[in-house]
Amino acid sequence: MKAYTPSNIRPPFARYSHAIEVPPGHRLLAVSGQLGISPEDEVPDGASAQAALCFANIDAILVAAGMDRGSIVRVNAYVTDRAYLADYMAARDRFFGAVSPPPASTLMIVSGFATEAFKVEVEVLAAAPV
Repeated sequence: MKAYTPSNIRPPFARYSHAIEVPPGHRLLAVSGQLGISPEDEVPDGASAQAALCFANIDAILVAAGMDRGSIVRVNAYVTDRAYLADYMAARDRFFGAVSPPPASTLMIVSGFATEAFKVEVEVLAAAPV
């Protein structure tokens, strides 16, 4: 994967790349938005714990597809309150700590999800050689 962060635009606000190029000969995996819910249908109250579960779910999906965190080229994340931004970003940074280059990323504040208990949702696009 090749990262693009041109010197004539503002650097990223956090640990992400402005763009990631997927080279020819790769397959794409689109991962649906993952919510902070356990296999036992438990939803932790805090945004930090929910974000950690979102990323744990993504990890499991990547493994099932024969990929890993380094395969992720784009992250779209949604939180229901500005107060959750720091918790989400800390979980994201822990998840991508050793990944280089970091994926492209978008973070949005939304009015809510289908169930009010959810505070965070994360979807990713991953690519790996065929």
